[in-house]
Amino acid sequence: MDIKQQLTEILNELLKTANLEQGDILVIGCSSSEVAGSKIGTSSSEEIGRTIFETAYAILKEKGIYLACQCCEHLNRSLIVERDCMKEHHLPRVNAVPQLKAGGSFATAAYHGMEHPVAVERVTAQAGIDIGDTLIGMHLAPVAVPVRTTLSSIGNAHVVCARTRAKYVGGERARYDAALE
Repeated sequence: MDIKQQLTEILNELLKTANLEQGDILVIGCSSSEVAGSKIGTSSSEEIGRTIFETAYAILKEKGIYLACQCCEHLNRSLIVERDCMKEHHLPRVNAVPQLKAGGSFATAAYHGMEHPVAVERVTAQAGIDIGDTLIGMHLAPVAVPVRTTLSSIGNAHVVCARTRAKYVGGERARYDAALE
């Protein structure tokens, strides 16, 4: 199974579980080095980054869900999103153009592949996929809930998925809406 098929399967399983709505944000962090079997940040692959971006972008765009592509640590894990996402969610814009060794291949592919890309400092995403242990947690809304998918890797990279749920408030007398869990 190739990386496009692996990502498609993982993403579709996450979407079934996450109950995302049109306009929600799904964040992806991706180490193309880890997918290729190397240590994170050591051998970025333009081809892998582009394949993962194009696959996720097409699936999410069709569903009306915004994709947020996390840059690497050299750009402080800022994200590439569509300008409409930035405006709709009131996201703080930053000035950065990702490249292979400063932003990573995935974010670089997003910057060149989105219709109107912008870099933002942070998002509060309703779901996410971490490909290669890139630490996307800082961009997930509280409360993050792990989602176990049939596949736990793409290529050689470890994959972790998450959805979020509304916080429980109240005490022992509180009742909760099961649809929000």
